[in-house]
Amino acid sequence: MSLRARVAAIGAASIMSLAFVPSGHAQQPGAMDKGMKMGMGHGKMMPAKQEAMMHSWPKASQDAAHAMMTKYGAPAEMNEKMAMWGATGPWKRTVVYGYEVAHDFPAHHTDVMQQWVNYRVPAEKLNELGMFDGSVSVERTNGEMSARCDKEGANLLALNLADEIITGKRTVADARKMYGEQIMAVKAGKPAPYTERLMFAPKDGTADPDHPVSMGMN
Repeated sequence: MSLRARVAAIGAASIMSLAFVPSGHAQQPGAMDKGMKMGMGHGKMMPAKQEAMMHSWPKASQDAAHAMMTKYGAPAEMNEKMAMWGATGPWKRTVVYGYEVAHDFPAHHTDVMQQWVNYRVPAEKLNELGMFDGSVSVERTNGEMSARCDKEGANLLALNLADEIITGKRTVADARKMYGEQIMAVKAGKPAPYTERLMFAPKDGTADPDHPVSMGMN
């Protein structure tokens, strides 16, 4: 699969579906995920070339990419528009984009890094997730949930709170309040456990290929 096609696949995976139908179908990893897990692409690219590719990126994107490289190593694939990692730490995959999207919750910043986990979201919880954080996305067919922010800790925070909304532990209002409190704790150098690790375990078998519909034909 070409890099352009992979980018298109990632973009499609970030769009929130409006209808979820739980099923027991097993999830099959995509070609992109397989390739990343095997270290295909530009994983051995020289640091100087990596820096050259990021030269025109905004600072938030460069900072996110450097943090990922320091913690998880070189990206599996990279070009002048983005850097991609496969399975690293708790993540199914990570993309750092070479551009910013303005986001004012809980305070102004820019979203540059999207990170995915396997997760099946019940249909009745989709509206609540949308009200919680517009940078949390769900993709029904792949059985994935992602968060897009500027730092890994913020993505962990968003997904931990999304999980608590889905499981009924928090209301949307409570989750938004908790999000702000945890970010303030990080800035003050205080403990913020929701930003440190996933508090739920991603599972396999979250994909939902849906089912055929009757076309009214005999």
